[in-house]
Amino acid sequence: MLQAIIDSIAVGALYALVAVGLALVFGVMRLINFAYGELITAGAYSLYVTRHLPLVASIVICFVVCVVMALVIERIAFRPLRGAPPATTMIATFAVAFALEALWLIAFTPQGQTADLLSSLNQAAFHIGNLYLRWVTIAELVAGVVLLGGTALILERTTIGLQMRAAAADFRAARLLGVRANRVIRFAFALSGVLAAVVSLLLTVQQPLVTPTFGFEVTILALVGAVFGGIDRLLTATAGGFLIGFISSFLGDELPASLSSFSTSFTFAVVILVLLVRPAGLLAPLGQSSVDRV
Repeated sequence: MLQAIIDSIAVGALYALVAVGLALVFGVMRLINFAYGELITAGAYSLYVTRHLPLVASIVICFVVCVVMALVIERIAFRPLRGAPPATTMIATFAVAFALEALWLIAFTPQGQTADLLSSLNQAAFHIGNLYLRWVTIAELVAGVVLLGGTALILERTTIGLQMRAAAADFRAARLLGVRANRVIRFAFALSGVLAAVVSLLLTVQQPLVTPTFGFEVTILALVGAVFGGIDRLLTATAGGFLIGFISSFLGDELPASLSSFSTSFTFAVVILVLLVRPAGLLAPLGQSSVDRV
């Protein structure tokens, strides 16, 4: 039980990072970016392509790929649609996601490629009786705390963070008060790209086989977690992502073997029940109405 709790906390931290990347973009654009998973996949494939380079160079390239791709997607696919109906932008995110997934299929085949650069992190750091802690678990916990704390500091203590919070509260009013929309949105996408690169690194340690749907699967579950917590607030979205990752991992470990394959189904059942009672999210303030629907 304790082993499952420790592992589930680490998985929850990973999903929290994905939820933050989604919530940052949603906060300033009211856009649910279904293409976010492709940033994670791109980072993982960059680790595969650069596997023969020094490790530091490979990691740096991973970050560059994720950030640049995030900015390119914003500039080419989303900026021209700014001000369009929400349904239009949502369909555009699906179109970008499936187009990039098709590109991965053509370039890297459906079977996937192995990006096994940090396999030593999957080894046990230390044992306490039957309990063991892997290096990757420590890395996930540290990365989650540092990056979530760093994001909070940026939003609370910097000028661009203040502008992002103003845009999230009322984008039109923020622009009237002098907030430069393009700068704020670019920064949100760039920061989400950094988080996607970290997720790529940590996921490829646990799952070295990179497939075209590598990032899409984790993004969908993290998105469910963000909605579960309350996607219109960064804190509640983060907590929701953590909870959904924790619940999914814990059920996968603790359910009997005959039911473990249904852990995701049980997780979605919990989410549906909660949202029937609290449409704005489990952690949203009492009395708050649900977020915009598309």
